Amino acid sequence: MLITGGTGSFGRAFVRRMLEKGCKRICVYSRDEYKQSQMMREFGTERVRYFIGDVRDQERLRRAMRGCSTVIHAAALKRIEVGRYNPGEMVKTNVLGTMNLIEASQDVPSVRRVVFLSSDKAFQPVSAYGQSKALAESLVLAANHQVAPSGPRYVCTRYGNVSGSTGSVIPTWRKCLEEGGPLVISDPNATRFWMTMDEAVDLVEQAITDLAMKDAGLLIPELPAYRLGDLLSAMLDGIVPPPLVKLTQLGEYEKLHESMAEGDSSDLARRMSIEELKTALKSV
Repeated sequence: MLITGGTGSFGRAFVRRMLEKGCKRICVYSRDEYKQSQMMREFGTERVRYFIGDVRDQERLRRAMRGCSTVIHAAALKRIEVGRYNPGEMVKTNVLGTMNLIEASQDVPSVRRVVFLSSDKAFQPVSAYGQSKALAESLVLAANHQVAPSGPRYVCTRYGNVSGSTGSVIPTWRKCLEEGGPLVISDPNATRFWMTMDEAVDLVEQAITDLAMKDAGLLIPELPAYRLGDLLSAMLDGIVPPPLVKLTQLGEYEKLHESMAEGDSSDLARRMSIEELKTALKSV
C-alpha cells in the first residue's frame, strides 16, 4: 500500500490504523524529510517504508508504486489563502500531480485500487484550491473509463477539513489561547462540517472495500455541522479572563456555508450544539 502525502495528519492516522490491522507493507511518499524522520521514530517498524518524492515527479511515483496494490492519494496544497496568490502551484500539485499519479498507476501492474482524497470545497468552487480539487476529481473519475476491465479502479472521497488536522481552526485557536490571543474569527455565522480523524480513516477504508467489489465513483459521507461562533463559545468555556476576539470577514475565496453535493450544505445539515461541541473537543 502506498500513501502520497503520507506524513500529514491523515497519513499518520491512516498508517497507524493499517499497522493495527496487520498491513504488511506501507509506503509513505512525501516531500518532507523531517516529518518522515519523525514517523520513523514514532512507528519504529520495518513494515513502513519511506520515499522522498513529489507528486509532480511521475517517474518517482511509478517507482514508489511497484509492488503496491492500493494507492491512497492524499498529497495536496490545501491552504486556500495560499492558492489565492499561487494558483499555478495549486495546479501543478493538485491537478498535474493527480494526473501523474493516475498515469503512473496505469503503468504499474500491481496497482488495483486508487483512492483520491477530495474536499467539500470542490463542489461549486470559489477558490483556486476548490477549483483544483474539482478538476482532480474529474480526472480520477474519468480514469475508470480509460482503463481495461482488468486495470485499476478509482474512487474519490469528498469531505471537509478534519477536526484538529494541521492548519485547521481548532489547533490554530488553541495556539492563540496558549499565547494569550487574540483569536481571529471571520464570521460567527459561517458553518462547517464536523468530521473526526477516525471517521476520515473509516471513509477511506470503506472506499478501499468498495473498490475491492468494483464499486468505483464518488463517496460522500453524511456529516453534522457547526457554527464557527458556537465552536468558539465551546472552546472559550471556563477560560477566565476570556481573550480578545478579533472579528474580520470572509475572504472572497471563502463560502459562508460549505456543501458536499447539491442539497447537502453545512447550513442544512444537523447542527451541533455548544454542549455537543464541548464534548467533541475533548477527543480532538
